[in-house]
Amino acid sequence: MKSQVISKENTKVTLEIEVDVEKFEEAVQKSYLKNRKRFNIPGFRKGKAPRKIIESRYGKGIFYEDAINIVLPEAYDKAIEENELEPIDRPSIDIKELEDNKPVVFTVEVTVKPEVKLGDYKGIEVEKVEYNVTEEDVEEEIKRMQERNARLVEVQDRAVKEGDILTIDYKGFADGEQFEGGTAENQTLEIGSGRFIPGFEDQLVGKNKGDEVEVNVTFPEDYHAEDLAGKEAKFEVKIHEIKEKELPELDDEFAKDVSEFDTLDELKEDLKKRLEEQAENREKVENENNVIEKVLENTEVEVPEVLVDREIDYQVRDFEQRLLMQGLKLDQYLEMTNTKLEDVKEQIRPNAEKAAKTDLVLEAISEAENIEATDEDLDKELERMAEQYNQDADKFKENMRKGDLEYLKVGIIKRKTVEFLVENAKLV
Repeated sequence: MKSQVISKENTKVTLEIEVDVEKFEEAVQKSYLKNRKRFNIPGFRKGKAPRKIIESRYGKGIFYEDAINIVLPEAYDKAIEENELEPIDRPSIDIKELEDNKPVVFTVEVTVKPEVKLGDYKGIEVEKVEYNVTEEDVEEEIKRMQERNARLVEVQDRAVKEGDILTIDYKGFADGEQFEGGTAENQTLEIGSGRFIPGFEDQLVGKNKGDEVEVNVTFPEDYHAEDLAGKEAKFEVKIHEIKEKELPELDDEFAKDVSEFDTLDELKEDLKKRLEEQAENREKVENENNVIEKVLENTEVEVPEVLVDREIDYQVRDFEQRLLMQGLKLDQYLEMTNTKLEDVKEQIRPNAEKAAKTDLVLEAISEAENIEATDEDLDKELERMAEQYNQDADKFKENMRKGDLEYLKVGIIKRKTVEFLVENAKLV
């Protein structure tokens, strides 16, 4: 077998592969032995007709297609190895020459991993991100807890004000006609939440329980329903109920009710620790991202479209899973937002391009610095995952497939490479 690269344009490589006569003949014979039972030739028991008889009846090339499928995978793998290529997509194959007693010649076009020209990635200067937790931050968190544990008390003796929770009916009209999706009964609305069209909530302030209010608004130009975008609309609103939040006292009893602590001071101390942990994690992630961003700026690489498309598909699946956790299917989301899947993919594309480039650059750096996933690294990761899923570590390891282990190793190497870059950066 012989092979050669006949063209290379960016990340597209075209190979010419030649399989010699003897090798192809072996494949044809294998095809005959595998398929002869399919042929019923007069004068021979089924499956016993000689190859030459079958070929004379059905044509010389009756076994060629299957023979090609037999010989091609090995020839392709050998050609890839000989020419030191790293394919990242399925090849496109054409038969160039296929004649009796002559070598079989294929042309193969395949996308290969691009060359990554690394720039400076050690000793680079990046502005350090720091988040300090203050007493004000703790007090804000306590106030949020207070808000979450507020009671709703019905208001009888005053008009609507900011922060009130209303129960309303409404009917929406545009161009004098009631429009679809603009009608509801016993709808809950918090004044100031910004949930409704701009101006809607403001016009209910100062009104009273039982009032019927005409609310006039203009839909935003970028409103998701195109037939309403930019249009003026009128809503007929009936206020059934006004409630306000009654906040609990911030004292030791509050701490006991909302946590495992006996005093408000203990609760605040715990909140401070948690906020500091969150701040530390946020600092870590943002510093890592800023270092990676700087490394990407210093690197030259052409990202193949196939990697971008693969990343887009991955992010769409991830988005779909997150929607399902909220009880929503992707097609329902697309209908609600009046968008198409192609629109979602185009929105994702810039992030997908960056993610694909990041993977290529981190892989190149890990190879340059000989960063590997050791058995100890893998054991620690498996133990962490077993604990996360509340499983026995040894059984969890036994149930992992080889492909899963390789995927974990890739993730470990990526994480260690990012750690390496941050350790070797100058955070100023």
